Amino acid sequence: MHVAVIGSGYVGLVAGACLAETGNDVICVDKDATKITRLQRNEIPIYEPGLEPMVQRNQTEGRLTFTTDLGTAVRASKVVLIAVGTPPGEDGSADLQHVLAVAREIGRNMNEPKVVVTKSTVPVGTAEKVRAAVKSETETPFSVCSNPEFLKEGAAIDDFMKPDRVVIGVDNDDARAIMGELYAPFTRQGGNRVLFMDIASAEVTKYAANAMLATRISFMNQMATFCELVGADVNNVRLGIGSDQRIGRAFLYPGPGYGGSCFPKDVKAIIRTAEDLGLSLDVLKSVEDVNDRQKLVVLRKAQRFLGDDLTGKTIGIWGLAFKAETDDMREAPAIPLIEGLLDAGARVQAHDPKATDQARLIFGDRVMYAADPYSAAHGADALVVMTEWLVYRNPDFERLRKLLRRPLLLDGRNLYEPDRMAALGFEYHGIGRRSPM
Repeated sequence: MHVAVIGSGYVGLVAGACLAETGNDVICVDKDATKITRLQRNEIPIYEPGLEPMVQRNQTEGRLTFTTDLGTAVRASKVVLIAVGTPPGEDGSADLQHVLAVAREIGRNMNEPKVVVTKSTVPVGTAEKVRAAVKSETETPFSVCSNPEFLKEGAAIDDFMKPDRVVIGVDNDDARAIMGELYAPFTRQGGNRVLFMDIASAEVTKYAANAMLATRISFMNQMATFCELVGADVNNVRLGIGSDQRIGRAFLYPGPGYGGSCFPKDVKAIIRTAEDLGLSLDVLKSVEDVNDRQKLVVLRKAQRFLGDDLTGKTIGIWGLAFKAETDDMREAPAIPLIEGLLDAGARVQAHDPKATDQARLIFGDRVMYAADPYSAAHGADALVVMTEWLVYRNPDFERLRKLLRRPLLLDGRNLYEPDRMAALGFEYHGIGRRSPM
């Protein structure tokens, strides 16, 4: 099948590469000529495991191409996926200007019936706005579908190739048949399903899924704070409640707050959409409030043990990206931590396997960027773990303790066991963990 993917950011690039991998002829479009030139040279602008070789392979074999020419891509394709950005506005609402501009351009290049698919995360009702925008530019018949993505950064290729489910909102049988054919290669394994539904329900499903996951994270972060106050261990609590099949174990790990490109933006957007309809989503407002406070928990711990004035203190940080296996620092908890440390007078030396270049764009030369984890810890008055990269899971603790000026370890991801850290000579403090006996 001939497919155009408009927008070659995270979602568009992953979708385009994976659709090409299953034999489709895919044209990825972006207005950024520099990005397209780099992609044509197989230079991937984001870090995502498995993406670079997939792009290179499909370009070499002729199934995947990159261009700035949206019109040619649309005219050559049967299915057109809109995967441009929907950044949050000042009021939290999703900015649809790029989506609707692309829709109008699609309409101007509509040379035969096509299926236009909203792949970007968009509020309920957007598909109808896209339909109106396309229709304003053409009399050629077309269909509009909603096909939200459910990709986890760091595991996006597996998520696309082996999905838990594929949600597709359609309103006619022709579009249903075409989308079913497009996704058939990804849903042959047992348990994988294509869920066809009405368009509005598909749009809501994306926001509801991210809102639910964000709620679980904020709930566990509040439980972690509660555990610290009553002398309980949140890890034991997590195992206890996660064993209940009605609850399950996923997204029950406390930490320094959620970040990234999806949860913060999507929670804000669904709250704003509901407010426009006269509904207050009080639970999700609390989820946001808890997350905002949680991003300062590790900073408060550092100041509790080192003092509010951190002048003359050096803090080592392991992990800058909002999660492991990505270089994404959008809404990363490390940002308010580092800004708070710098404001308090501390010197910060940080390490991340992939996100250093992104961090430089945020902090410039206000932070020392270490070439390896141990250099970040050298001479530090405390070491803070902010991202759960595998390289941090089992370091040489004896070497680490000797490198630190003070063996204070603030574990924002609960990677280590308190009793073991105490036995190794560290002052250890996790998130909601019991102090060593």
